[in-house]
Amino acid sequence: MKKVPLRKCVATGEQLPKKELIRIVKNKEGEVSVDPTGKKNGRGAYLKRSLDAIELAKKILNRVLDTEIPEEIYEELKTYA
Repeated sequence: MKKVPLRKCVATGEQLPKKELIRIVKNKEGEVSVDPTGKKNGRGAYLKRSLDAIELAKKILNRVLDTEIPEEIYEELKTYA
């Protein structure tokens, strides 16, 4: 049986399979982007694919990634949810 990688949602604190989460990445230049592949370089944070988790993340992601998250990122996240 193959091991399923688990990651923790920064908003809800749930441990979920990596494929059920969306990754947000801050690269070395400080740019923040959504990473649907899960393979971009940089500091990553995982979010559950739900509108509730995205709303909770608005308060948390700035602290986790140590930068200001643009509103466009949240709009893009809602398309994945």
